[in-house]
Amino acid sequence: MADNTNLYQLDGRVPLLQAVPFGLQHVLAMFVSNIAPIIILANIVGTDPALSAVLIQNCMIIAGLGTLVQLYPIWRVGSRLPIVMGISFTFLSVSIFIATTQGMGTLIGAVIVGGVLEGLLGLFARYWIRIISPIVAATVVTAIGFSLLPIGANSFAGGQGAADFGAAHNWIVGTVTLLTCLAFQVFGRGLLRSLSVLMGLVVGYILAVCMGLVDFSGLQHAGIVSLPTFLPFKPEFHLGAILSVVAIYLVSATETIGDTSALCSGALHRSPTDKELGSSISCDGFVSTVSGLFGCTPITSFSQNVGLASLSGVVNRFAIATGACIMILGGVFPVVGVLLTTIPQAVLGGCTIIMFGSIMYAGFGMIAKCGFSDRNMIIVALSLSVGLGFTQSRGLFAIFPQIIQTVFAENCVAVVFLLAVILNLVLPQGKKG
Repeated sequence: MADNTNLYQLDGRVPLLQAVPFGLQHVLAMFVSNIAPIIILANIVGTDPALSAVLIQNCMIIAGLGTLVQLYPIWRVGSRLPIVMGISFTFLSVSIFIATTQGMGTLIGAVIVGGVLEGLLGLFARYWIRIISPIVAATVVTAIGFSLLPIGANSFAGGQGAADFGAAHNWIVGTVTLLTCLAFQVFGRGLLRSLSVLMGLVVGYILAVCMGLVDFSGLQHAGIVSLPTFLPFKPEFHLGAILSVVAIYLVSATETIGDTSALCSGALHRSPTDKELGSSISCDGFVSTVSGLFGCTPITSFSQNVGLASLSGVVNRFAIATGACIMILGGVFPVVGVLLTTIPQAVLGGCTIIMFGSIMYAGFGMIAKCGFSDRNMIIVALSLSVGLGFTQSRGLFAIFPQIIQTVFAENCVAVVFLLAVILNLVLPQGKKG
């Protein structure tokens, strides 16, 4: 009989059939978020539908490969931690701006160069990582949790911009999904408790099918096998575009630091090492360069999967690697990817709300470990107040250059990180509570 405790160990031996449901749970938690940036970008740029399908296929394969590199590092690239990678929303606004004004080739050139620079930043992290003190990391993790809450809420209501946004059927499906997740989390035992999110998703999906909310028409046009397309766009290299994208790469590195810290704190119950932080960032950067070579925007760690790992306690690398393989198969066998896209947003929203809250909870725990001195209070309170408050006020950054608006205007994590680092450097260490 298999030993279920191995699921809660990084390197425990887990049978394939036991591992697959946990890997699938991770894929379902992030699948729509992974392909959404590419879909939005392709629609705005106006790419051919056949090319859009190729990009979606490529981004699924890249997400799977990036996750495998995090789990099973290549040299110093990859943290050896259960971090799930996917296409980042952080780059979407700057990607749209560059692609619509200078073309996809210029965007891809900037993605390729910027990824190399972030990868090198990770390799040399030991020279600068100390500025990310525990209280800075805790503040950033908390900000990530807060920043994800609107995403979960919008999904719960049917997806931002949907014609049926906030409709009664979305409330019903989202609520049933959420209550199912809670029931398995509170009353479940063993594997059922760890699979609470997947159980909620299955119940919510079945309910959505019964209510006629699932569209299977796309399956009719899905091919059987399709290999990824290399360099669908010819890269072009322009300094302005590169500098704009590199600025966002620094924000992505910040999020990866926060996600890695949250994962270690919430799921592994320890602090991350400098080597793990640097290796996570290196994977972020170098795999993003590979992503650019396949016509996709940069990749990053997915916070919702960090929340899932903290909630379920499942950190086994092999189990999560099965999820990465499912993503790759979804790219090679289009019917798999099309089937996963039929999951209604309300079902995903019901699954993710508690996961996003668990990231905030991990941040609170990290803050508590740092202590409640006056100095820490100022860093946390001011960083979160400015970061969360200023980015909710449209037009507040209008007087600043476009690059400042692109990096900070709608990215609370970037503002929180910058302010927390500055306060940590300038506030006197001797100020006690």
